[in-house]
Amino acid sequence: MPPQANCALPHGFQLDQYRIERQLSLGGFSIVYLAFDQDGLPVAIKEYLPNSLALRKDGEVEPRVPDENMPAFRYGMKCFFEEGRSLAKLMHPNVVRVLNFFRANNTVYMVMQFERGRTLHDYIQKHKGEVKERFIRAIFTRMLNGLREVHAHKLLHLDIKPSNIYLRNDGTPVLLDFGAARQTLALEQPMLKPMYTPGFASPEQFANREALGPWSDIYSVGASMYACIVGTAPPRSDERVKQDTLQPIARQQASRYSPQLLELVDWCLRLDPLARPQSVYTLQKALMQKEAGEAMPASWFTDLGSRLKSFIGKR
Repeated sequence: MPPQANCALPHGFQLDQYRIERQLSLGGFSIVYLAFDQDGLPVAIKEYLPNSLALRKDGEVEPRVPDENMPAFRYGMKCFFEEGRSLAKLMHPNVVRVLNFFRANNTVYMVMQFERGRTLHDYIQKHKGEVKERFIRAIFTRMLNGLREVHAHKLLHLDIKPSNIYLRNDGTPVLLDFGAARQTLALEQPMLKPMYTPGFASPEQFANREALGPWSDIYSVGASMYACIVGTAPPRSDERVKQDTLQPIARQQASRYSPQLLELVDWCLRLDPLARPQSVYTLQKALMQKEAGEAMPASWFTDLGSRLKSFIGKR
């Protein structure tokens, strides 16, 4: 089925107890809207609508799904719904809060808390080549608190990248847009185009589902830190498996960042899953050290929120 663009629900559309305001983003798997609940509070609503399986034209409400695509569409809808159910159990300040999930219009919707701020991707683009080491350590130390909670619930994110790390106006990071349902759908339905982000996806996400684990998200965290330092994503991991052209960042950036941080990024970007940090706790502990065996001063982390806010404020 050729690529197609799905039309968003219109401004003012009443979706269950929510009123659609406008489209926030459009991807190959879903559409995200800004909406308001019955109390007038803003929410973000993600609509399951993979454009390789279904088409919704302007003025229509329900997507049209060809008969041959229906099994895959229904399977993906089930994955999306189950992901919403699992995420709704998470209550952590560094993970997007899922408030509701429901079926309507022959598809599924996930309602999330609306956050104000900007993405880490936007911050990197504005400060390319000038992202400070303290900022990197502060953002990722705090973000990893949320990822630890995700993994503690036996979940994986599988789409960590700077555009899915949101920096609230108060400076704290929050993980957005889990990709587990997309990954499951792509792996179970070979006719679909892969649903991963080149440069940030671990090599096992391309071909070896059995090897997926916390270390897969850790690869993506390493790639995101790499992007903070270099300004771009590292080479695709599936290409690296064939011929690894990635130069260790510890050699590339030795004059700008501490050896300990650069070696940590290289550690996360190992192609062998077993050669990376095996848990978020291990990675987080290393991030809180300025040199091997030497911890950052405890006082520096006690006021992390205000430090992050001051970094974000330097626009």
